[in-house]
Amino acid sequence: MNIPNDLLIDWVIVVVDDEEDSLMVAEIILNAYGAVLYTARNGSEALELIRRARPHFVISDLSMPILDGWGLIHEMKRDLAVADIPVIALTAHAMSGDRERAMAAGFHNYLTKPLTVETFIQDLVNLLVDIPELAAELNI
Repeated sequence: MNIPNDLLIDWVIVVVDDEEDSLMVAEIILNAYGAVLYTARNGSEALELIRRARPHFVISDLSMPILDGWGLIHEMKRDLAVADIPVIALTAHAMSGDRERAMAAGFHNYLTKPLTVETFIQDLVNLLVDIPELAAELNI
């Protein structure tokens, strides 16, 4: 699929990860496609950002200090102001049953690390088209 460079123009996205490499790859690629990106290093920081920025969607690591991705999705689902924002889980520990567990917890989908420049945007677009409230805006 040929992905237009302006695919995510003016989309507000929050990426949450305690690993600098993942944040850097996400930042470079999402900015290249026009997104307005906010990053956080733990779920507690992310929750404040999400409430303030009201992003189109969130990509959150599952394993982080202070408040992990499981805690973040739990807190978001309890807060009606942000409960409807799609969240994609991100983890390096992809094991059988993890995707199902993430979906059952309220995540909309699941990405595995490491994030790479070669595959990240394609993998992300494949996930976004499965989220009805975002697919309509993608125009692809």
